[in-house]
Amino acid sequence: MAKRIPGSSSETMRKFPTQERAQRTIETIFETTAQILESEGESGLTTNKVAEKAGFSIGTLYQYFPSKDAILTALIARERRRVMDELDALMESAETQIDQLDPKAFLRQFIRINIEGLGSGRSAKRAMIRFAWQHDHHEDITQALRETAERIAISMQRIHHPNLRQPTPAMMFVVTRAVIGAIRSASLEKSPLLGSIEFEDELVQLAWGMLARPADL
Repeated sequence: MAKRIPGSSSETMRKFPTQERAQRTIETIFETTAQILESEGESGLTTNKVAEKAGFSIGTLYQYFPSKDAILTALIARERRRVMDELDALMESAETQIDQLDPKAFLRQFIRINIEGLGSGRSAKRAMIRFAWQHDHHEDITQALRETAERIAISMQRIHHPNLRQPTPAMMFVVTRAVIGAIRSASLEKSPLLGSIEFEDELVQLAWGMLARPADL
């Protein structure tokens, strides 16, 4: 179920799909919205255009979404939730394989998920991600960052790897804001570095410098 991003009542999804056919309809609406946003920008996005390109009647679309803002709100929330679920799965895997864990390789995978989910994405999703950063609610993104920092700290405490420093609130605050802030800037600036191995390498080095014990830098 998509988490609602704070907004007016006109931005609320009308109902959530429970049957497989309805879920496919929602996915088609989301994919079509992302494609239009990528090719035509926000000014070219309308509910009529989404319905037409998706192959649905406008009435079908309105069963779920009262406006284009409602589609975008649900889409952004769904994508953010998907990223958080991937990160949770990665950390749970690390916590069950502590003896075989390569902390720097784990960190790279963690950062890669964030880059792909909150920055580069697939080609049709880059404009949607950029739109999300441009129109996001400060409280919503702050809460997401806070939850991520807390989840990383818990995971590091459970792993208790000798190459890693013990997490502190200050450490978690700085590392999450530094990494996500760089991804956000690259997305908003449409940087050609976004999605490159060079960009990923620098973020890994940045985070490793904050998380590793001095002897392991």
